[in-house]
Amino acid sequence: MSKQLQDAYIVAASRTPIGKAPRGVFRNTRPDELLVHAIRSAVAQVPGLDTSVIEDAIVGCAIPEAEQGLNVARMGALLAGLPQSVGGVTVNRFCASGLTALAMAADRVRVGESDAIIAGGCESMSMVPMMGNKPSLSPHIFDRSEDVGIAYGMGLTAEKVAERWKVSREAQDAFSVESHRRALVAQQAGEFKDEIAPYTIVERYPDLASGEVKVKERLIELDEGPRADTTLEGLAKLRAVFANKGSVTAGNSSQTSDGAGALIVVSEKVLKQFNLTPLARFVSFAVRGVPPEIMGIGPKEAIPAALKAAGLKQDDLDWIELNEAFAAQSLAVIQDLGLDPSKINPLGGAIALGHPLGATGAIRASTVVHGLRRRNYKYGMVTMCVGTGMGAAGIIERL
Repeated sequence: MSKQLQDAYIVAASRTPIGKAPRGVFRNTRPDELLVHAIRSAVAQVPGLDTSVIEDAIVGCAIPEAEQGLNVARMGALLAGLPQSVGGVTVNRFCASGLTALAMAADRVRVGESDAIIAGGCESMSMVPMMGNKPSLSPHIFDRSEDVGIAYGMGLTAEKVAERWKVSREAQDAFSVESHRRALVAQQAGEFKDEIAPYTIVERYPDLASGEVKVKERLIELDEGPRADTTLEGLAKLRAVFANKGSVTAGNSSQTSDGAGALIVVSEKVLKQFNLTPLARFVSFAVRGVPPEIMGIGPKEAIPAALKAAGLKQDDLDWIELNEAFAAQSLAVIQDLGLDPSKINPLGGAIALGHPLGATGAIRASTVVHGLRRRNYKYGMVTMCVGTGMGAAGIIERL
């Protein structure tokens, strides 16, 4: 006998600040430690919840090896002090890993297999190279012309999108300037306060005069990436880095970053059992594939699918977190779907705030959850393009 699907509620959403890689504030901070901090912060948001009811931790990571290997989800759950009964699984869908982890947690709750799950993501692009420590592509990707795009660097795929959708260099640079402007305004207004759990960095250094090891602590409260000195004139001076006579530069691309995020997803049973107030409901999720050489356009396929699954129209969305992997692909998606620019990344996006790969989905979901509540909006979406040619989108409803 088939069961009726039940709702999956988000009762906590927290994240670390985002550090710049490879020489930013978290350059010496392990990603599993960032994950532990995010999990503990999420648990602290619901003091009435007995953590013994949490059954699993699903954590996204794009390059799950080295300091973020060895099933970082289980490691993070244990080191965060959760009961040993809490499981852990690390999932990888590149840039959509954190969002996929949240969708998987929601699915487990919706089908009645779990009542409480941690969902999150973590990534250190300072400690773990973008392609991993031993990248090895299958030589068979060159057997068929339609698979060759798998070997393209992300920047080259952005150039392909810019060319096909006729996105100019000037438009990309203007998009970047606006991302930084919005992020700085949001920081000054305290817009990220509800979602960011400040992180204390402990630094040790030798005092040669005394022969002692001195300890210095520094509290990191904001994302490191936004720059007040970003201007159209300055960006125009940057050279294209991925293609000769191209338009994609370091200034109109997302930043490499370090960070982590965690959310707690529960059933109605747990809400009633512990008298919890839900922040939001996870409504729907969709992933779709596109040609690898234009991977950045992926959201244009995933967004309509997620909306259809939710029974919503594009105009029903009040807030859209469209991950700014590159200004070129963001603008192409906006143009192709006719999205309202005023609803997209109102607090800035990855060009300014950073993009710690597998953590981004969980981080931006936290932004949507708290942003919807502050502005009394109803529906929000997190969406992004994904390496090897995919798009992902998840819809969240404020309650």
